[in-house]
Amino acid sequence: MTPEQQRHEREVLNDSSVVPYGMRVAGAWSWRVAIVLVVSAMLIWLLAKVSILIVPIMIATILATLLRPVVKKLKSLGVPQGLSVAAAEGGLILLVAGALVLVGRQLVVGFSDLSEQAITGLIQIQNWLNDGPFGLSNDQVTKYLNEALTALQNNTGTILSSALGIGTSVTHFGVGLLLTLFILLFFLLEGQDIWAFVVKFFPRRARPAVDGAARRGWTSLGNYARVQILVAAVDAIGIGAGAAIIQVPLALPLGVLVFVGSFIPVVGALVTGAVAVLLALVANGWVNALIMLGIVLLVQQLESHLLQPFIMGRAVSLHPVAVILAVAAGSGVAGILGALFAVPMLAVANSFIRYIAARGWENDPGLPDIYGLSPATPDAGPVTDPGAAQPGGDGQPGPGVES
Repeated sequence: MTPEQQRHEREVLNDSSVVPYGMRVAGAWSWRVAIVLVVSAMLIWLLAKVSILIVPIMIATILATLLRPVVKKLKSLGVPQGLSVAAAEGGLILLVAGALVLVGRQLVVGFSDLSEQAITGLIQIQNWLNDGPFGLSNDQVTKYLNEALTALQNNTGTILSSALGIGTSVTHFGVGLLLTLFILLFFLLEGQDIWAFVVKFFPRRARPAVDGAARRGWTSLGNYARVQILVAAVDAIGIGAGAAIIQVPLALPLGVLVFVGSFIPVVGALVTGAVAVLLALVANGWVNALIMLGIVLLVQQLESHLLQPFIMGRAVSLHPVAVILAVAAGSGVAGILGALFAVPMLAVANSFIRYIAARGWENDPGLPDIYGLSPATPDAGPVTDPGAAQPGGDGQPGPGVES
């Protein structure tokens, strides 16, 4: 090959026009998407290493959206801010502690009655093994039980390691609980200063967009939390009352379990409903379990066809498919915590992205006049909580509780 031919071949290879346009577009998208995925994976990995800090912050943020109206109401009645915050957070602690004490007493009483029914059920199972299709003798049943006990003894090391892991998890839970209460206290006391500090990390030209989008996300988070509590309460009252009417034991603890489980959309309702049916089966037999199953299905149909579309749909504009995919992705990435926080994070991201895409800060009367975009009018704008003045410079309040 002559030098001229070699030079011509190199020019052809370096000429991007010989690559089809669709391939060039696909290549450009591919390396950008690859970088986004790599950075996202690194961010998730990093956050997982500091989950003991991230989880309390997220829980404290959700609680702050719920307690803020209480603090504002107390302040409007002339109560100082410090006392308002102490009363709101102290009331929350007393409410949760009282519910735990009540549920604990019910569990102690209920398990004493349930233990006798469980023993009766085990006897019935043994009789079924003897007289049923398996036709096992008492000696065979005893042999299988001894083999199970032997296997249990041979795996004591694994069981002990699991128990130590549970102990470590309990310790982490205690530390996380204290951090949550501590962070919540300062979110309620100095939320506006914290938000002003965060906004300063963004370029000055980007602050109005970040400010407005964050306020919109804050509002969506508060709406989601309040509506989710309502939905969970309806589920808990419906299933708990139904269990009490048909005399299923541990009806009150079951209602509390349903209330907590309802905060994990779709998955929580299925799991807690299955627990209710299983409890009725163990305690009262097949007929009672079928009735309990009917009650669970009725309550869940009420939630899915009435509460979710008309209440949750208006509070947070998320399609049910998006909710299911978010829960699945969250549980795959971070387990139960991922499933718990997936939907509120999606709701915040949805509001944030819509605000940015629509350039909402250009015509947002809720933004303070320090941006020079629009006059600050507390009673107008897209923010449902008009008391939330926002930061754009030094010392301006943000979506936290106003002082």
